[in-house]
Amino acid sequence: MEKKPTYKKIEQAAKVRNTLGKTVIYALLAVWAVVVLFPFYWMVLTSVKSYGAYNSEYIPKFFTLSPTLQNYFDAFTEVPLAKYFLNTVIFTVATTALMLLVIVFAAFAFARLQFRGKDLVFTLFLALMMVPNELVVITNFVTITNMDLRNTFLGLILPSVTSVFYIYLLKENFAQVPDELYYAAKVDATSDLKYLFKVLLPICKPTVVTIVILKVIECWNSYVWPRLITDDKNYFLVSNGIQEIRENGFGRENIPAMMAAVVVISLPLIILFLVFRKKIMAGVSRGGTKG
Repeated sequence: MEKKPTYKKIEQAAKVRNTLGKTVIYALLAVWAVVVLFPFYWMVLTSVKSYGAYNSEYIPKFFTLSPTLQNYFDAFTEVPLAKYFLNTVIFTVATTALMLLVIVFAAFAFARLQFRGKDLVFTLFLALMMVPNELVVITNFVTITNMDLRNTFLGLILPSVTSVFYIYLLKENFAQVPDELYYAAKVDATSDLKYLFKVLLPICKPTVVTIVILKVIECWNSYVWPRLITDDKNYFLVSNGIQEIRENGFGRENIPAMMAAVVVISLPLIILFLVFRKKIMAGVSRGGTKG
């Protein structure tokens, strides 16, 4: 008669399967990490190769024994990269601040205030997300051009000061805060504005921080609209600056310096994500209120 497996053997078999499963998962994640990080590694590696060493490589090498920072110096001296950086900082800070002001008040109105037709207005508002971006770009271009705001920071900023998605995200977060807090605040004669800034925003801080970070990344990487609305180099952003570097003789001939410029432009976003990654995850996955 065949003996039934003991509890200890079943437990050991389960541990083996669990260990094997984790090993396979970690191996796949390691492979995926290499695939994702390799382009960035290659970009950094190319940026520290000398111009002569790079051009002498008939077969690309995955390392260099004589790294140099000359390419970074060339990237800032041959083209006005610092000017592009300053323009991008101004554009990013101003756009994010104005957008945050707009979406906070809009989300609060939809989440807490009562007015006739609120649900219908919000539904129509969400329907704007179905409009193709290409149509919005065309409309914005015609409007900004008619207002004679091309090649101005105001023309760059205005079309980006609101976001239906961010309003929806923040509105849903506001709506998760118990109504009892709002009623208690009204009993204490607290105004809606004070309730918004003293109660709602502190509770929903992870989501607000996430929205700010995502907007900063969006502004920093913005390409189509700045490229369309500006042809004056004094208003170029870093994304347009990289394109300008690539199109002129400097970028086409000196690939290591081109890669150095790309590394410098990418570094702020990488640092931003690494510093605030936990807040981003908390804001995206957050549900309910803090206990």
